[in-house]
Amino acid sequence: MMGRDKTVGMRVPAPRDGQVTLTQAAPPDVAAAPRGSAARHVLFVAWRDLANPRAGGSEVLVDRLAEGMVARGDRVTLLAGGPAEAHGYRVVSNGGTYTQFLRAPMAYWRHLRDVHLVVEVCNGMPFLTPLWCRRPTICLVNHMHTELWGLRFPGPVAAMGRAVENRLMPWAHRDNLFLTVSNSTADSLRAIGVGADRIRQICNGVVQPDPQTSRSAEPMFLAFGRLAEYKRIDLLLKLWQRVRPVVGGTLVIAGDGPERAHLEAMAGPGVVFTGRVTEEEKHRLMCAAWLLLHPALIEGWGIVVAEAAIRGTPAVGFDVPGLRDSVVDGQTGRLVVTEGELASAWASLALNHEARAIMGDAARERAERLHWSAAVEGFAQLADETLAKAARERPGR
Repeated sequence: MMGRDKTVGMRVPAPRDGQVTLTQAAPPDVAAAPRGSAARHVLFVAWRDLANPRAGGSEVLVDRLAEGMVARGDRVTLLAGGPAEAHGYRVVSNGGTYTQFLRAPMAYWRHLRDVHLVVEVCNGMPFLTPLWCRRPTICLVNHMHTELWGLRFPGPVAAMGRAVENRLMPWAHRDNLFLTVSNSTADSLRAIGVGADRIRQICNGVVQPDPQTSRSAEPMFLAFGRLAEYKRIDLLLKLWQRVRPVVGGTLVIAGDGPERAHLEAMAGPGVVFTGRVTEEEKHRLMCAAWLLLHPALIEGWGIVVAEAAIRGTPAVGFDVPGLRDSVVDGQTGRLVVTEGELASAWASLALNHEARAIMGDAARERAERLHWSAAVEGFAQLADETLAKAARERPGR
């Protein structure tokens, strides 16, 4: 069983000018707001539950925040589409991948009008909750999907999706506070017109793992996560053909997703696909790996980077939003710009055991400062701030 996070406190990235990074000290005008009240009901409106086979970092974040708020004494409900399972909080199933956007307002009006606070989780296509719900609302954005629309949808649909995300979403939430997990996403929010004074930031945590298991004696490199197009595992397989003759060993692809069959078909020698793995197997793989390879086009933060880091495994990836927040280039791993640079960094670190060990130690030290308890504390502060603001603006309600 994986260890639970017991330590309070974290160090988060420095905020941009005007932006607020949430810590454990609440602002004076917020500290008096009710906290942990059993009567307070928080509703998360999200695309997926953590049990969904396509769940990722955003779902992990929501689950941790929901469980944390329940532990503080709040009631929490998750309204989400697709597969779901029981948690320490209530889950209301809300249709399929796309129908949920139409069904969410009906589900709210039928079953959830008693909530005190709504958290809309915007993963590309927003629910636009302010148009059908008058409760105090927080807009949680893990990362913007601007570059991803074109990968999944044809041109006209992708253009519409970008317009909804970049224009309609910030307009609908023009009176609300935004929550994100990285400077990269905060930058993206400001770029679409969200004022820095309305952006709040917490940092993802990482669970302290079980005792370290052995590092592989032979070169072993790990890519871990959902096998989706924007993760660019196909690029990793192409580069492996160049790196393998130099370093040898095995490339392990752990995870599942819509691209798996395609990726398996193009994989050459020395590649192992594991499919979805248990927490115990994930722990073993991350301890054994020499490097975590993460060629994604964009991330909100890259929780998997921190999960590998706390086990002393440095990461190699591209200098893209999210990864530039979770990897300190040259200290806890390498961030590169071109495909050739990625292959070079991969091979050079594989061959330089001392440099890899130094980076692994630095990665572990940094990851050990990231705690889910601090993320929950920051979120609770924002919940208090939002409710206090609503009370001041609408004293009669």
